[in-house]
Parts: sequence; C-alpha cells; structure tokens
Amino acid sequence: MSSLDKTAVTAVPVLKAIAERWSPRAYDATHKISDAEVTALLEAARWAPSANNIQPWRFTVIKREDALYGDLVQLGLSGWNQAWAPNASAVIIVSAVVSDADGKENSFAHFDAGLATQNLLLQAHELGLAAHVLGGIVHPWLHETLGLDDNTKTLVGITVGKRAEPETLEGGLHDREVAPRTRLSLDEITIKAQA
Repeated sequence: MSSLDKTAVTAVPVLKAIAERWSPRAYDATHKISDAEVTALLEAARWAPSANNIQPWRFTVIKREDALYGDLVQLGLSGWNQAWAPNASAVIIVSAVVSDADGKENSFAHFDAGLATQNLLLQAHELGLAAHVLGGIVHPWLHETLGLDDNTKTLVGITVGKRAEPETLEGGLHDREVAPRTRLSLDEITIKAQA
C-alpha cells in the first residue's frame, strides 16, 4: 500500500473513514480483488437509503482478469483514465433505473445512486482498498455492451484495488496523485437561510 497520507484537515473531527478516504490513481497491478471483498462493497451499496425505498442503483463488476476488462479500458473509458485504470483490480459501473416500465421518471434516481456509491467507497476504505470514481466513461458503448434497457442509464465507473506508490505514475498523473486534498470552505458551501 502507498505510504502517501492525505487525511483531511477538518474544522471538527469527522468519521475516520471520511477523513482518510481519497481517490488515488496509482494501483498495484498484481492485486486481485476477492469475491468476498466485492460482495462487501455491493452489500454496503445495497443498504443505502433511497426515495420510497425504490433502490434504483445497479452495479456491474468487471475484474481485471475478466475477458471484458481490456475492452472496457480501451472502449468504455475515456481520456487519461485509459492510462492508469488498467492497473486497478476491478472497475464497477454504476447505473440507475431512471424511469419505471410506464416511462414515469424517477427524479431521485441519480441522487440515490450517489448515496449507494458513497457507501461503496467508504466500505472499500474500510477493507483497505482504494476506490476512484470515473466520470470519463463512454456511455453508449457501456449501455450496449452491458445490455441495459432504455430505462437504465450508466452514470459513472469506480476503479477499485490496492494503492501503489505515486512513483508508478508519470507527468500530470503523478502530480495529481501527490497534490494536497482541497475542498471549498464551510462558508463557501453553506447557504444562509433568509429571514
């Protein structure tokens, strides 16, 4: 595991998993994720809250040793994700059922899938794994390849695996890996209620 520490500096103490969790790109290419670890990640996601308990999230786990993994990296990921994601132990594609069989939109589906994703990220940290959410995915390719129906939309990918040292990355990827974690201040994200 990488020795890089990026524990968040917070105004008051928060849950350890929240303070310590971050999104690396350097992964140990020799690590294989176990079925038990995958099950734990999905169980954590499954128990997220959702509007009316609809549970619109769907997850597709593609391990590095799976035949689809090479195509996923080359055709299903975009940009420089293709440069570092191959070393992850797995990529999990997060999708959401955005409308019911009658076409009625579930306006909470994206939010609820985000809650489930956060549960998965925190569970990964608890297991000693690293996870990184990927916005750079090729939605049409994934939708067709995964055989999703018209009511289900791909949202993001999540790389999962064991962290490696930042030196396994080059150039801008390395610079991002070692950069300090930053967030907007509490004042910048808090909207004051008007009297």
